[in-house]
Amino acid sequence: MNSNIEHNCDVLVIGSGAAGLSLALCLASKAKVIVLSKSGLSAGSTNYAQGGIAGVFNTADDNDSVEEHIEDTKIAGGGLCDPDAVEFTLRNAHDSIEWLIKQGVPFDQKEEAVSEEQSPYHLHREGGHSHRRIFHAADHTGHTIQETLNTRVLENPNITLLDHHNAIDLITTRKLDLAGNRVVGAYVFNTETSKVETVKAKFVALCTGGASKVYQ
Repeated sequence: MNSNIEHNCDVLVIGSGAAGLSLALCLASKAKVIVLSKSGLSAGSTNYAQGGIAGVFNTADDNDSVEEHIEDTKIAGGGLCDPDAVEFTLRNAHDSIEWLIKQGVPFDQKEEAVSEEQSPYHLHREGGHSHRRIFHAADHTGHTIQETLNTRVLENPNITLLDHHNAIDLITTRKLDLAGNRVVGAYVFNTETSKVETVKAKFVALCTGGASKVYQ
């Protein structure tokens, strides 16, 4: 594929929602990262998510546990959940929420004073949950998380944003007639110039959400 403009990085992150931006921020201290966004930074589904994020913090004002959270999730999933995925996600929920808080996400807090053993956060109990474990930012949690991560990404010198760029094909060593079949970048379409550009990377991460089985 012909392409005149070439970008180089250690890691190419395709997708600019919560997953993509979180990964970029975690890697930026050790790598040069390019984040690809199909439109602006807030174009993904994260920005439109309401509700909140569930995680067990084991505070003195609740007797919740990760085990109960896992059981609630399996029941709500009607037996369709991947048990390993459920366990991994929920056992890491605490650290993930703490990381978001450190990035500056302003989850709602209680109006009344609390002791050191109690959570200062205003936790909801929503459908399928047996305890109050939902962290939220009013009723626009996704938007708040997205805007916070946007700010962190834009101020990080090791992260380059290519907005209005759509990934159209992954570059592999096989397609380049080289040994193996490793992904080494992507061809991307710049919707503002209507030109195809090349991004070369040591590693590529697909953080694009979307429908199941959308890729081959």
